[in-house]
Amino acid sequence: MKLDFIDHSKLVPSKVNMRHGPKPPDVGDILPSIRKRGVIVPLIVRPQAGNDNGVHEIVAGRRRWTANAIALVEGIDHGPLPVAILDAGDDADAIEASLLENTRLDPDEVTRWETFARLVKEGRDIADISATFGIPELGVKRILALGNLLPRIRDLYRKEKINAATVRHLTLASKQQQKAWLALYDDDDAYCPTGQQLKAWLFGGQSIKVEHALFDVDASGLAIVADLFGEDRYFADADAFWTAQNAVIDARKEDYLDAGWFDVVIVPPGEYFYRYEFAKAPKRKGGRVYIDVRESGEVEVHEGYVTSKEAKRLERGEAIETGPKVPRPEVTSTMQTYINLHRHAAVRASLTRHPKVALRLMVAHVIVGSPLWTVKPEPQTARNDDVRESVETCRAETDFDAKRRAVLDLLGFSPEEPTVTGGNGDDFGLVGVFLRLLDVPDRAVMDVIVIVMGETLASGSAAIEAVGGEIGVDMARYWQADDAFFECVRDKEVLTRIVAEVAGEPVAAANAKEPGKVLKRIVRDHLEGANGRPKVEGWVPKWMAFPPATYTARGGVGTVAAHAKVLAARPDREPEPTGPGAVIALPAPAKAEPQEQAGWQ
Repeated sequence: MKLDFIDHSKLVPSKVNMRHGPKPPDVGDILPSIRKRGVIVPLIVRPQAGNDNGVHEIVAGRRRWTANAIALVEGIDHGPLPVAILDAGDDADAIEASLLENTRLDPDEVTRWETFARLVKEGRDIADISATFGIPELGVKRILALGNLLPRIRDLYRKEKINAATVRHLTLASKQQQKAWLALYDDDDAYCPTGQQLKAWLFGGQSIKVEHALFDVDASGLAIVADLFGEDRYFADADAFWTAQNAVIDARKEDYLDAGWFDVVIVPPGEYFYRYEFAKAPKRKGGRVYIDVRESGEVEVHEGYVTSKEAKRLERGEAIETGPKVPRPEVTSTMQTYINLHRHAAVRASLTRHPKVALRLMVAHVIVGSPLWTVKPEPQTARNDDVRESVETCRAETDFDAKRRAVLDLLGFSPEEPTVTGGNGDDFGLVGVFLRLLDVPDRAVMDVIVIVMGETLASGSAAIEAVGGEIGVDMARYWQADDAFFECVRDKEVLTRIVAEVAGEPVAAANAKEPGKVLKRIVRDHLEGANGRPKVEGWVPKWMAFPPATYTARGGVGTVAAHAKVLAARPDREPEPTGPGAVIALPAPAKAEPQEQAGWQ
């Protein structure tokens, strides 16, 4: 079968056409459309036997041909008609084509789905249906995909209550998600996402195509969601994708550094590499590598670039300051997440005993705002499962959760609600909580404020440093080294300094050439008092303490950087020492954190 265009006068009805007969067929329903736009859906024809003048018989599509004839009489000529040509003399194919044509191929896609679904049950495949109806195979797949939607969603589409873009994204949804979407559709007071907003709703805000992965997708074992049209595939878990993607990006950065590039700059999602702001420069003249990472998951590498200002210096024959080879950060991104989340957990747990501080912090949020304000809880996300489990089961989270449940009970919420904050902003709920708070004493209101403040305190922020230093958080009270911690520590130099901390400098020096596994075992033995080593109580790594410090001169510790912002905001305080291992601290609080103090004082 092939597609072509044939003049109306060269077409005649075939006797195998199911609508063949002396009486012209009724074309009242399609005549207005053909008058305006002509015949769009191809007629199915075959060469007329014994005729060498190019005449073809109409196997299927006599009604369209008849309507076009009426339009021609009225002086409306849209030109030759689109046709799909069968082989000559094949009555079996012709009869089958006429049969399929006259199952009433309705322009409504849902009705087409019903027709195609019947044909599939009768043994026809997608290629057969595509060839018979003159529709691309992808178009057939799209129509058959509607069968995976709930009947009510198909009905809404049939009635044009929802558009094609919305239906397409709903084919990515599970049956449970489709039910949840219908519940939003039926709720006049709820926001029901459609179009591109629907895709964001289905994927929790971020949809990443499989084609953007730098790693072996099949080997990764990550869950994939494919739209039912068979065109696009997405990662079901964006966090899992970024864990794998960032690992490859970090490895490529190391490869470039090992190859002699002075600097490799990773441009993170949300920032952009604007080529017009840079100029090409070879490696020997200080050219850098820029790895541009997009929010979509795409990664583009730009080799050998310098800034425009640096390019002008090179044109004048001047050298540019390349500086020493960029060192690796002291801690990995996973370790930084581990540090931030544990310290975050400790601060907000401690905050429950300092409601006056929580109140003042809350007021500051209202005035200035923060990355979490309007108001939403800190998500406490971690791409590493072990890090996530470590935080969820730590003492700080347990303490905080107990107090959160008390507040949920006070407000009349279910104790199984994950957070106190995070409502949808509806007036009815707001008034209900407000009226309930009017009936409780000030002390109870302060208890609510403490929990709300703890839930909306951004992990890894300077606010954590300011509050932790002010109330004197004792990390040893809430944290102890676990498997996830030791898995995150991979830097040999850092491990050696930790051994010196817990076991002493002689032990560190004696084992300096040992592998990281041995160094970790020494630290574990001292923390557990095992294998004849004296037990060390209350040890906390410098990064996690309040105030934080570094182990090396290389930097790259987020907690220390955040603490520096606190110091910069307090010009009345004395300058403090900096450098390798320097303890950068706020002056000691007037009163250290008490062991057990609760409630509003």
